[in-house]
Amino acid sequence: MRASREFIKELEELYQTYEQEVNQKMKNGFLEEKTAKTYLRHSGTFVKWCRNEFVPGIRKGAK
Repeated sequence: MRASREFIKELEELYQTYEQEVNQKMKNGFLEEKTAKTYLRHSGTFVKWCRNEFVPGIRKGAK
């Protein structure tokens, strides 16, 4: 784990709030669906990196 459990917990809570805000903006017509998905995919990847569940440049299944 790249960060403490406390940090990860707070980060995940913040990510949920961010996800809700992005989805609401999409529903209200302020964001296109593709844009919202991109925002969530990249921020989700950062959360995975903090949990040490993602390594940049490594493809799924590769070791």
